[in-house]
Amino acid sequence: MKQLVIASNNAGKLREIAAILAPLGIAPVPQSQLGVPEADEPYPTFVENALTKARNAARHTGMAALADDSGICVNALGGAPGVISARYAGEPKSDERNNQKLVAALANQADRGAYYYATLVLVRHADDPQPLIAEGRWAGQVLDTPRGAHGFGYDPYFFLPDFGVTAAEMAPEQKNQVSHRALALRRLALLLQEQPL
Repeated sequence: MKQLVIASNNAGKLREIAAILAPLGIAPVPQSQLGVPEADEPYPTFVENALTKARNAARHTGMAALADDSGICVNALGGAPGVISARYAGEPKSDERNNQKLVAALANQADRGAYYYATLVLVRHADDPQPLIAEGRWAGQVLDTPRGAHGFGYDPYFFLPDFGVTAAEMAPEQKNQVSHRALALRRLALLLQEQPL
């Protein structure tokens, strides 16, 4: 198994990434186990923030690093909360407060369409001039009332019309097959076949 540092301290993301990378012979190591400090995420785009996080983890460890920047983008809110999804309701981060703020922002909106978006960036070393970049998008709708006990973040409010359930009502194994992160990881896996670690 090849080791790859994951530039995230989000337990939910780490579980999803580990489950999807294992069949590729890649053993993800959370950056927290290696003493890597969290990188700032000052940019307005997912790809810039993911690249910054990946380079930070690679710089501190000397290892190849994978970063994910993802969030929920809501049509009626012009794509917000977007890159600030995890901190939408401010610090400290709180899924509950983020969801309350989102539901309140959509109170008078007819369009409940939204999508989860994930950008993955893999760097072989901190100054990698050709990072591997993969993206995934997962369409759904925002509900007013939470449903389901799985997942994290906005999952209890993120309804998937094609499945008739929220992301939090899906079994983790199913979510790991169809989510925005799963799509991005599958695309990354194809890139890794062409350009191995």
